[in-house]
Amino acid sequence: MLVSLGEDPDRQGLLKTPERVETSLRFLTRGYGQKLEDVVNGALFDAVSDDMVIVRDIEFFSLCEHHMLPFFGKCHVGYIPQKKILGLSKVARIVDMFARRLQIQERMTSEIASALMDTLDAEGVGVVIEAQHLCMQMRGVEKQNSVTTTSSMQGSFRSSLATRNEFTRLIR
Repeated sequence: MLVSLGEDPDRQGLLKTPERVETSLRFLTRGYGQKLEDVVNGALFDAVSDDMVIVRDIEFFSLCEHHMLPFFGKCHVGYIPQKKILGLSKVARIVDMFARRLQIQERMTSEIASALMDTLDAEGVGVVIEAQHLCMQMRGVEKQNSVTTTSSMQGSFRSSLATRNEFTRLIR
């Protein structure tokens, strides 16, 4: 790639660049090597209530699968437990597991919601992601202030307008 850009791969500043890029890409895509069960790691606990649980403003970084450029932002997750709750840090770890893959925001949102719904057998799950995409900011249309918002609502978050509204009001 360096040669095709017209660079000299033997130039001092570029000597270790291929190795650094490989290390960086392995780190940025480490989610491929993770399994949901290992991320959850048994951190399921008996629910003492059926009230909504929200973890908001979970920052994440991902790479778009179309250009391998970063997109980043915040993920807001809510669920209503039936029998089990999840350790709060595990919610953030699940977000990271899916973010650390080549992604599109729409799929990532759905994957997080489905993983939580399946893991918890929750009454409902809501996930909202707000992100900036460097593939839109650095190249292409070059829109610096654009933010993409996606949501996935499952169970009662989809079927109950009141539940969905409570969630969206609380994450603002």
